Amino acid sequence: MYVCVCKAVTDRQIRQAAEGGARTLSDLRRELGVTADCGRCASCAHECLKEARRCKAHPDACLPLAA
Repeated sequence: MYVCVCKAVTDRQIRQAAEGGARTLSDLRRELGVTADCGRCASCAHECLKEARRCKAHPDACLPLAA
């Protein structure tokens, strides 16, 4: 699903960024551009990042990324 419409960033891209080491919303802004324009995506992007980090820490509790 699209999280940031302004920059066309998806939840999958956020999960991939988290797997690559993104830990904060600032990391996502730097890597993907989320929240850089209107900012409406901030809360959803933050929730996606939290979930991705939780899955990184406990992979057995999460579904794998679809191919």
